[in-house]
Amino acid sequence: MKDVLLIVDVFNDFDHEDGDDLFASFCERVPAMVEAIAAARVAVIPIVYVNDQLERWDADAPRLVRSALAARSGGEVIAPLAPEPGDRFVLKPRYSAFDHTALALLLQELEIERILLIGSATEGCIVQTGIDAREAGFKVTIVADACATTDPGLAEIALRYAEEVGGMRISDASSLAAGMRLDSHTTRSVT
Repeated sequence: MKDVLLIVDVFNDFDHEDGDDLFASFCERVPAMVEAIAAARVAVIPIVYVNDQLERWDADAPRLVRSALAARSGGEVIAPLAPEPGDRFVLKPRYSAFDHTALALLLQELEIERILLIGSATEGCIVQTGIDAREAGFKVTIVADACATTDPGLAEIALRYAEEVGGMRISDASSLAAGMRLDSHTTRSVT
């Protein structure tokens, strides 16, 4: 099965109504996000960042990342999540990474079958992206401990909905990384 790691809304200045709660959650969740990203890189799984354009309509993803990393609050926390050369980047205007973006075309070109979701916020953009991905025919795994939230109670409800109604798999970064290592090892020994 061909996977992609989809990293949603990790570049944020945290300067909004729920910013303090989201920032606190990021502080807890960044290590799992970093683990998932590192495992994807080792397993040579494509990485696609999809980020809210933050009211900018200039399509300048590098500037958006630089701005978020330079922000007074949060830049140092999200710095380990920065894209590397070869990573793809899509800007989005709405909650879902699929809504009014070219993401579906990119995933089709990459021949992706399963989306591994990390980022923020669980109860909003993550689950909405997962729902749209399922409707588009993709398998979806949400890496719950690698997803930040503004409200842990709502995140729990959203994950339960995603699993029981949306048909998505819920996992954690360590299990995902172990599975990637196993898949990578199996592939190497067969070829």
